[in-house]
Formats: sequence, C-alpha cells, structure tokens
Amino acid sequence: MTPNSSTAHTVNSGPSRRTFLGSTAVAAVAVAGGVPLLSACGGGSESKDREGTTSEKNAAKLLPTYVASTFARPDISSKNGSAAGYTAKVDLSALSASVKGKLGTGAPLKVMSPLWGTAPKADCAYYTQLDKAAGTKITWQNQDGNTYGEKLGAVLASSSIPDMVVVPSWELVGKISNAITAKFMDLGPYLAGDKVKKYPNLAAIPSDSWRMGIFGGALRGIPMPSAAATFNPAYYRKDIFDKKGYDVPKSADEFLSWAKEATSAKAKVYACADMSWTGFNIFGVRPSGTLGWHIEDNGKLTYRVEQPEYLEALEWTRKLFDAGVVHPDDKARSGDAGQRFTAGQILMFNMDMSQWYVKTAEQAKSNPDFEMAAMDLFGPDGGDPTLWASSPATIWSLIRKGASKETVENALAAANFAAAPYGTKEFMLVNYGVEGTHYSVKDGTPVKNDQGNQEVINAWVMLSAPAPYFAHPDYPDIARAQVEWEQRQGAFMKNTSTYGMNIVEPTRYANLSSQFEQLEIDYVRGNKKLSDVQQAISTWKSSGGDKLRDWYKKLIDKNGSGN
Repeated sequence: MTPNSSTAHTVNSGPSRRTFLGSTAVAAVAVAGGVPLLSACGGGSESKDREGTTSEKNAAKLLPTYVASTFARPDISSKNGSAAGYTAKVDLSALSASVKGKLGTGAPLKVMSPLWGTAPKADCAYYTQLDKAAGTKITWQNQDGNTYGEKLGAVLASSSIPDMVVVPSWELVGKISNAITAKFMDLGPYLAGDKVKKYPNLAAIPSDSWRMGIFGGALRGIPMPSAAATFNPAYYRKDIFDKKGYDVPKSADEFLSWAKEATSAKAKVYACADMSWTGFNIFGVRPSGTLGWHIEDNGKLTYRVEQPEYLEALEWTRKLFDAGVVHPDDKARSGDAGQRFTAGQILMFNMDMSQWYVKTAEQAKSNPDFEMAAMDLFGPDGGDPTLWASSPATIWSLIRKGASKETVENALAAANFAAAPYGTKEFMLVNYGVEGTHYSVKDGTPVKNDQGNQEVINAWVMLSAPAPYFAHPDYPDIARAQVEWEQRQGAFMKNTSTYGMNIVEPTRYANLSSQFEQLEIDYVRGNKKLSDVQQAISTWKSSGGDKLRDWYKKLIDKNGSGN
C-alpha cells in the first residue's frame, strides 16, 4: 500500500507488469487466465482438463455464497463497474474486528509471493504481529517481482512447491498456465456455497471475482478483486492548464492541437509522454489477452489486432511522436515519465489509478500548487467513447495439492485476514502495521514512519483483498475523484464476448500474440512502418490466429458469451 493511505485494488487494460510496477498500491493487469473444462477442444484427456473455460451454469455450482460485509459501508457506492469510495475519516479508536477469534491454529505455512522492493527481515515486527493476530505462522518466500515468472516456472516444474503460491495473471503463459490445475488443489470442499461463511471476509468478495478463480473446472484461486471500470487515466497538470488557460481536449484532433500549442522544446516542456494506452481507449481497442476476443455486430469473432480501430489508434499515437510533442526521454523509453510529470517537463501522462494519490501526496510539501486531474475519455470525433471492461480479478493465491487439512485452513485463515474490509482492525494491521511501531495518528489519519515503509509492503496484501475500493484518509477528495472518474467512464463500458471467463488457451498458441507489444512500441516511435504492423497481423492469422479463432468459437458456443 502507499504510505499513509489505502487504495483500491484495481487492474488495467493490458497484460503487462508495467502498470503494476507503476503503482505503489496493489494494482494489477486485466487479463483473464485460467484453465477449465472444454471437451470439444484440445487433444488428450490432460489437455482437455487444462484448456478452455467453465460454463456459467457449471461455475455457479462451484462458487462461494456471497455475503456482503457489514463493516464501514462506503460513502460512495460502486456504480457502472467502479470501485467504491471512502471519504470520511474512520474512528481509529473504535475499530471492530471482522472475525471473532483466530481462525488460524499456528501451524507453519510457507508462502511464495512476488515482492517489489527490499523484503523485510523474517522476524520483523510486522510479520510477527500479523501472525499473532491471525493465528498463523507464515514463512515468506518473497521473490523479486521483476523476474517472478522465471522463479514461478522453476518452482512449479519442481517437486517442492510452497504451501501457498501467489500467481499474477500476467505470468499465466506457456507451461505455467497448464501447471495450475496439476499443482494446486480444489478449494471447493472448504469454500463452495455456504462453506465460505466460516471465512466472512472471503464471503464478501464479489462472485464475479471468485468466478475468475475457477481453474480446471474447480475453484482453486483465492482472488484479489478488481473493478471492471478500471482504465489507465490520462493525467494532466490541472494547475498548469488553469494557469495557461488550456482547455482539456475532447477529441483526438483537439488533443493533437493542444499538444502542439503546449510544447516548447526550447523551454524543455513537452505536452505528453507516450499516450498509447489513451489512444487505445479513445479508439475503442479491446484489451490484450483473452479479453481481446469479441463477436462483432456482424457476427464475426475477431481479435483486437483485427479491429480497424487498432491501426487507427496506433496511427494517432504516432502523430504525437511525429509532431515532436512527446518528451524525448519517453521516445527513448528512459527515465520515469511520472517524475517528468511532477517536474512540469510533460503536462500529461497515462498510468494506473493509484498515481492520482501517489503524485498528489508526494508533491504536497515541495510543490503546494501542484494539482492533477484525469481527462475524461472520448471517442475519436469527440463523441462517446467505447470502453471495454477489465477482468474482475487478475491475481490469485493458490494452495498446493497434497496440503494437509490444517495447512489449508491456516492458508484460508491468512487470506481471510488479508481480505478484511476497510474500517476494521484487521485492515489496519495488514495495511499499516502496529500503531507506535509502524505508524502514528495525526489529526485522525494514520501516517507511516520509516519502519512502516520498510516492513509494511506488499506481502500480506497479495493473499487476497476486499471488494474494490478507494480510500485516502489524508486526501479524501482524491478518493472521491477516483471513484467519480471511474463511474463516468464506466457509463460507456461494454463487455467483450470473453468477459468473466477464466480462459487458458492451448499451449501451442501461448506466445502467438507476444510480438505485438514491442511492435506497437516501435511503430509509434517511427521505427517500423504501417506495412510491418499489417504484415504481423497477416502472419498472426496464418500462423495460428485463424485456428485460435475456431477454438474460441467452439468455446463461446459451448459456454455462452460474456456479453
């Protein structure tokens, strides 16, 4: 979590770890990954069990019963697929416990999870106090998040798997995705239906998020929920816009005109960073990964790169580079666009939702005039945008097959503790640590100290999370702005035909689309020609894309459409 704040557990619209790393909150990327049953596809019984998805009818039998939390009801309710929002201060002296007693028995539990930053010591006060409160005894096997996929693949290929493993969706490629069903257990006997009521915080996770935890026809993944209306905003320097009298662009052409006006290479001020993500949103391009498949109005099933809007979005972003309005360091992909934004070297950049709070809090003392806002999205001609819903969950914690009943129950106790809702004792401990040790309270707001910033980092929060929310006790107006922005964009949101389906493609197609991310980067910077992109699309079709389309047709015919 960000220092002195708690933020929404949200996702973004592309299968890249970059958006996750861009946030000091727990955020993730929208990509459906999973492995359920599709007898019509694949070859061999093992392949059939690990490819495809689970139908809505069958999934309903596997899901935990939903029981909404009664703690700290949000000040702003979720709407149009948005996160909820908390804007009022919580009385920290009168917090309630979300669970009576300790669900853990103190049995030892090994957990492997990605971690960005320096891992705290195994016996640090944060880990010690969490174990004491939850009744757990966790040995954390934290791994560098930047190279987590390599470590994860090696561990899953071995005969020694930790009791609990955190798996982000962007690592569900190749053999890793197929290993999920083989290596991790069915949690249905512990969580399906009313069984989940033993773990009330897990019961309060929305059913759509739980549905994404179905792998290989069984409920295996404990989800980190995310809001459907999660998009990478185009942030702009509102303080500078107001000072200069700039109007916020409301069409693709207006954006380019404004960018040219705002850029002064002589003054070393440029309009923007690489706005590719914004371009995809403006032109209505679907997300990458399995969410990229959709049945068009004409009845044809297409992938995102086949959309005419895909090339239009890339061409628009390239115009920004060609016009010289993109900062040279962004063109060279060096340094940090966020730092250039706060320094006033660029006036707009796109990144995940957490940056609204992060940058505001960061600049509060050194630059009190700093103000940022998020541009409302629009269609190319200035009309309503076409936006595509993100996945309801993109990170899971899973329990290894063969784990003892006591181990499973202790792992679920830990996940239940981590999923405690905002405004509870458990939430405060997970996200802030111990008062006096990790944080102090100033004007009713918790503020982390150096020890808190060193120890209370993304470990426990990776096990699960409450329903998506925004809450910043020190900047409640930011929480409100974030929720209201999502609500406005969510009004124009549609589901792709694969929305809500946890899908794993056949291994032979696992890397079929991997070329496009780098190609997009190269094309918008002028290093590739449009014909290169068109050729890549043709090659994608002939080298497996058309066959993959047939596979998806059978999958959707069998299980129904997500929209």
